[in-house]
Amino acid sequence: MSVQEQEPSDEETQVVEFRLGEDVCAIDIEQVDSIVEVKKVTRIPRTPNSIEGVMDLRGETTAIIDPKEFLSVETGERGDDVLVLDRPDDKQKIGIRVDEVLDVTTHEPEQIDNDELENLDTRGIRDQISRGIIKKPNGDDDELDLVI
Repeated sequence: MSVQEQEPSDEETQVVEFRLGEDVCAIDIEQVDSIVEVKKVTRIPRTPNSIEGVMDLRGETTAIIDPKEFLSVETGERGDDVLVLDRPDDKQKIGIRVDEVLDVTTHEPEQIDNDELENLDTRGIRDQISRGIIKKPNGDDDELDLVI
């Protein structure tokens, strides 16, 4: 994973990009405490399938969530990367299992489109899961990659 050399300005957003199946997603880097490789996960009885279980992370019990379950991302592969989220309001850490951590990138405000989600009438998704779509140039004939 590469980290860009420069610090983002107040208006720029720095994100950790990761892959879930065929989709590339991102999360604000300020929400990520660390990126670790998954260890032994212990299943908790009577929990939803999206809660994979818990694992020991540096002496702390960390809940591991599989976002592909509640986002209906179908894929046979299962990644070993876990994004551990920084949750100052909660004492228990939470980890999101992803297929692969790709990069840490910085984006200008004009690259992040929040209007597209509003036009799709996706208030529940916008409020709970997605805050916008990053329009990232890919170098091929001015085409853009979209990162959720």
